[in-house]
Amino acid sequence: MEKHAHDIVIVGAGLAGLRAAVAAAELSSKLDIAVISKLHPLRSHSVCAQGGTAAVMREKDSFDLHAFDTVKGADYLADQDVVEFFVRQAPREIILMEHWGCPWSRTPDGKIDQRPFGGHTYPRACFAADMTGFHEMHTLYGKATTYSNVKFYDEWFATSLIVENNIVVGLTAIELKTGEMHTFKAKAVVMATGGHERIYEFTTFSHTTTGDGMAMAYRVGAPLEDMEFVQFHPTGLVPSGVLITEGARGEGGYLYNALGERFMKRYAPEKMELAPRDVVSRAEQTEILEGRAFMGPYGPYIALDLRHLGEEKINERLPLIRDVAIKLGGVDPVKEPIPIRPAAHYSMGGIKANIRTETPIRGLYAAGECSCLSLHGANRLGTNSTAECLVFGAVAGEEAAKYAMSAGFHEFPEEKALAEEKRVFDGILGSEGGERVPQLRDEMRRLMNTKVWIFRTGEELKSALKEVRTLKERFKNIKVEDRGKTFNTGFTAALQLDFMLDLAEVTIISALARTESRGAHSRLDYPNRDDERWLVHTLAYYTVDGPRLEYVPVTITKWQPTIRKY
Repeated sequence: MEKHAHDIVIVGAGLAGLRAAVAAAELSSKLDIAVISKLHPLRSHSVCAQGGTAAVMREKDSFDLHAFDTVKGADYLADQDVVEFFVRQAPREIILMEHWGCPWSRTPDGKIDQRPFGGHTYPRACFAADMTGFHEMHTLYGKATTYSNVKFYDEWFATSLIVENNIVVGLTAIELKTGEMHTFKAKAVVMATGGHERIYEFTTFSHTTTGDGMAMAYRVGAPLEDMEFVQFHPTGLVPSGVLITEGARGEGGYLYNALGERFMKRYAPEKMELAPRDVVSRAEQTEILEGRAFMGPYGPYIALDLRHLGEEKINERLPLIRDVAIKLGGVDPVKEPIPIRPAAHYSMGGIKANIRTETPIRGLYAAGECSCLSLHGANRLGTNSTAECLVFGAVAGEEAAKYAMSAGFHEFPEEKALAEEKRVFDGILGSEGGERVPQLRDEMRRLMNTKVWIFRTGEELKSALKEVRTLKERFKNIKVEDRGKTFNTGFTAALQLDFMLDLAEVTIISALARTESRGAHSRLDYPNRDDERWLVHTLAYYTVDGPRLEYVPVTITKWQPTIRKY
């Protein structure tokens, strides 16, 4: 096994990972920084972010207003100290991105433009047409590659963290080109591997975004926090699930049912289409379940109508959406509505981390969607995610750098690396069973789509838990047909499914235990929010028998929970 050593290893090269790399490199040119990504950084899922990045940039807006919008949007489950720090740091990140070359859209007088977004009381979404993530990623990658002390390991698959005495000492990773496992010794590790919504069948997520970092941290003792809270985006394109940005509604798009009604007037009469995502998704799902949706060859759908915006505005503000709708949906939004329905989109939960992005494992940091700093609580507001990646990616890079500069390398236990090599190559690639990975993966995704979706019940969750545990047992009997080493995609798919099955189990158990409805977690058998019992965060710890749950209180600084209406 070939060995590598770096002061800091960052796993994941999306917005959070690249921002962490830049922050660490800025702190000291003497630090040796590695960025490991299972694909080229510019193919990371962050390029799919479309609508914008939230920040207070105008005198009429305020930090308290952004913070309160975030706390209310979170259905009061957000830790308010984290929220207050976040809103104050976000404008700095927008300006830094501007200085580094991000081509923000402009107002006629040359200021960075901002558009409205759901749940925000002020238009604070800074945007670059409808390709915000794409342009932010190119900006950050360009910046990161200017540092001589940042080394990229593109197309490497991290398989495990190595932890000794609750201190991270490195990790193992497979070079996909050769199929060989390597070890990486590190003083600090930053997890920035994104979310896990590929556990669902209908999702906006890239096929590579499978929650690997969450599962790796979970398996070595870091708790996963609030995993029951999965965000369903109201506008997934039918049939592909590709995201149609909330910016389409921010620019003035309407949602219609088959009766021609702008039905949001029944659910959020003040905010209408710009209510928070959990509210809009539940409204759409209700319209579908009660028979007021359109019917098409791919099932029921809702209409997103942009025609009244006009071709010029659509081409200026939403060019990617028009292109995607034409090529993947077969409709031109200038001439006809876009068929959409809710899609699994974002994980409010993730690796537990504090305001400094520190996890309970010393030397291990987490940022972006794989982490849970309790910023988003039970429901994230649109455009707060890319802002979170920038703000807390920077924090993670700085904190990891400070730690690495004061710490030494710990002894790397070769026996743990050898055990991981045996698990991966003998246990997964070498398995001679009769089960097929694609079939198990499809069964998991269908089960999550039908029983762990927008509306949940205890009975369905119990059934889902039983089924996912059966899938975990069947996974022990898989066979990867291709035994080759070079870019073995079947092998990679098996490794990813292994992670996803753990994450599906944690999601279901956390949802089953929370007997209330709050934000994106909607229990038909417990329809009310219960602040007396459930104003707490769920912590899921790994055990050989399945997740063990604990609970910790929510941090409240200014805003006491009240009735949430829009």
